[in-house]
Amino acid sequence: MSPVIPLPVTPADRAACVATEVLRRVGEKWSVLVLALLSERPHGFNELDRAIGGLSRRILTRTLRTLESDGLVSRRETPQRVEYALTGLGRSLLPLIIAIGEWAVEHASELEEARRSAVRGRT
Repeated sequence: MSPVIPLPVTPADRAACVATEVLRRVGEKWSVLVLALLSERPHGFNELDRAIGGLSRRILTRTLRTLESDGLVSRRETPQRVEYALTGLGRSLLPLIIAIGEWAVEHASELEEARRSAVRGRT
């Protein structure tokens, strides 16, 4: 069986890897939460702002712009408001994000025990 990635992994390899950018995006603090909210229905900017405690308007704007530039979210202006919605591409990413969340919940106790063991091993 061939390796998943060629070794050694160079900085150029990492920069060229499409998966790296996707993982970076879904690993951001707010992106997954915004995607999850938009999975229910389109939201206006102010609705998203009110729905997510602790997120500044500046960071919400930056998160939405990045998700839009990645093609995961669409932005539509009406006379009354700006509305954001998931695109087909964004919807296709949701099952993978949900699977990671379900895996994390299922293995939470094992992860916590491993962390405790690692801390004990360092002391």
